[in-house]
Amino acid sequence: MLKNIPAILSPDLLKTLCEMGHSDRIVIADGNFPCESMGKNAKVIRCDGHGVPELLDAILALFPLDTYVEKPVNLMQVMPGDNAETPIWEEYKAIVKKHDKRGEQAIGEIERFSFYEEAKTAYAIIATGEKAIYANIMLQKGVV
Repeated sequence: MLKNIPAILSPDLLKTLCEMGHSDRIVIADGNFPCESMGKNAKVIRCDGHGVPELLDAILALFPLDTYVEKPVNLMQVMPGDNAETPIWEEYKAIVKKHDKRGEQAIGEIERFSFYEEAKTAYAIIATGEKAIYANIMLQKGVV
């Protein structure tokens, strides 16, 4: 047992976060994201039954965001014509603000298919049971 480690972070996820180096990226994916096909060259970590916000909060408690890029946090942009609501993004903004002084200024958006291409190069992808649409988020690691 360890102290002060959020219980939602499994040993495998903790190990992965520790292994990651500066500029490595991790995707926290919603339940609709094609984790296995996008993560053929990445570690895919199952966190079924958990949502993205609680994992994001737990990860950012330990994970420094990159200060050498303008937007170390990226969301999958809503496709034109989808007319989708993304209230979960407000939760993300509050969580990022809690852990990084740049707050929502650290958050960008990537077009859907470009997000998929970026995800293919991520160090790891976390598969969640998140039901919100467009709830995928990519984090770029900084230094301590």
